[in-house]
Amino acid sequence: MSAEQQHRLAILEHPKALNCTVYRPDEEDPEAEELDLGDGKVVLGGPFEPPAEWDAQEREEYFEDTDPALFVTARIECDAQPDGKGYFEVEPGDFVAVLAGRGKVQMYFVYDCTEDDSGRQYVLILDDEE
Repeated sequence: MSAEQQHRLAILEHPKALNCTVYRPDEEDPEAEELDLGDGKVVLGGPFEPPAEWDAQEREEYFEDTDPALFVTARIECDAQPDGKGYFEVEPGDFVAVLAGRGKVQMYFVYDCTEDDSGRQYVLILDDEE
């Protein structure tokens, strides 16, 4: 099993993984309904911590006018097999609807993505509006 497959399974089988659905805005028509890419699993990490080497201006540019407390890290995997129909990779600009428990759905905006030895890590912004 490749390292990529191991990282994928680690997320899909993680005891704290939550069910989610990923949506992508229509690039041609911003007013159109988002495209439902499909279901997956998300493992929410902690709050996003900017790298220590960032100066105040880099932090300000990254967070823009959004409360830094709304930024969280996450790992997300599609339920579909990578070589199968319905497979997708989450990209910045997508939206993630997370089934947070008791039937409550929490929306996140995919703001950023990095890749490291343990796979893709995303920075999500919590949609705190009801």
